[in-house]
Amino acid sequence: MSSSAASDDRLRVLEAVTDSALEHLELDEFLRAIVERARALFDVDTATVLLYDATTGLLRVSASVGIEDEVLQGVTVPLGAGFAGVVAATREPLLLDRVDRDTVVSPVLWSRGIKALLGVPMLARGELVGVLHVGSTGDRRFGDTDVDLLRLVADRVALTARTEVTRAERAAAVALQHSLLPARLPDVPGLALSARYVPATRTAVGGDWYDVFPLPGDRFGIVMGDVAGNGLPAAVVMGRLRSALRAYALDHESPARVMTKLNRKATHFEHGSMATVSYAVVEADRTRVTLSLAGHLPPVLAAPGRCAELVSVPVDPPIGLSLAGDHPRRDTVIDLPPGAAMVFYTDGLVERRGESIDDCLARLASAVTPEDPDPLCARIMSRLIGHQPTRDDVALLVARRR
Repeated sequence: MSSSAASDDRLRVLEAVTDSALEHLELDEFLRAIVERARALFDVDTATVLLYDATTGLLRVSASVGIEDEVLQGVTVPLGAGFAGVVAATREPLLLDRVDRDTVVSPVLWSRGIKALLGVPMLARGELVGVLHVGSTGDRRFGDTDVDLLRLVADRVALTARTEVTRAERAAAVALQHSLLPARLPDVPGLALSARYVPATRTAVGGDWYDVFPLPGDRFGIVMGDVAGNGLPAAVVMGRLRSALRAYALDHESPARVMTKLNRKATHFEHGSMATVSYAVVEADRTRVTLSLAGHLPPVLAAPGRCAELVSVPVDPPIGLSLAGDHPRRDTVIDLPPGAAMVFYTDGLVERRGESIDDCLARLASAVTPEDPDPLCARIMSRLIGHQPTRDDVALLVARRR
């Protein structure tokens, strides 16, 4: 092919995939339009886009023309398996001039009489987004020019898909977290409560959560937790841990026992996930708090006539850390004098680049006084956050004995 013809083909493909008519389409509509255009541009019989889900390690057929059954049947391909799986795993183009049971996994492909396939990875900023492939039922031999042109289409699809998926995941994560955080803290006789939650400026949402709920015998549970990671995956794990903890809390009076059950659940069902959790039970007479820490920073206690200080309590392994195994978890009973305030928080409040955690914890303790929770929350956020954007989620909860 002459350089002039190659340039014309390149321009034709670029015009087709950057058409302004595609800009305002929803993702599924955009993908359908792209595969239709790819079939016409490359004069092929099939065109398919598979999107990659890093959480499951699967490629899912998201749009197809010529083999629409793969979309209707919800076909998925494991990373590294079959034609599309190999393209995704190697992140390199792949050409096949023989399509049968030995070369592709999906029976829809080889049962339709497809004789040649060309697939390229869809990458956005070095991250795998999916695979785009085209096929022909005739004696077609794809060449280097076809590879280069299909890569142009894949780059456009990858950028749009990544942007739309990220936006959708962020919106879903925000909605999920807002639905799980208490819209209003409960009225607890003998206690005054206030809380703050600030998402990280870069990731919009993560796995931090706080919770306050009634328990049998006029007791109350207070939870502060932080799931490792951010975005929708962290928010989903957070939601499952929150629900599980509430359920275990109804069956076990000991916070340490609840943490043991929660860790067993997480290591069995939430592979690869980890969370730090502080779980406290306030007794019915409000004079004592029983606390268990799973890798979480200790709360700060401020009582009238005394300087505020970090509560002296042993820290057990985080939830979901497989190395923890059946490590015995411990309860610590803390006196809560009249007027005392206890401050629970996540590490986003006290971790700052260029500062030691000890210095930040000392600054937190110096900001805590035994006063009403709402003005206390305001002062803590002012002293610890101020005008600096947060790199991590921040959750803060103050409970004060009336």
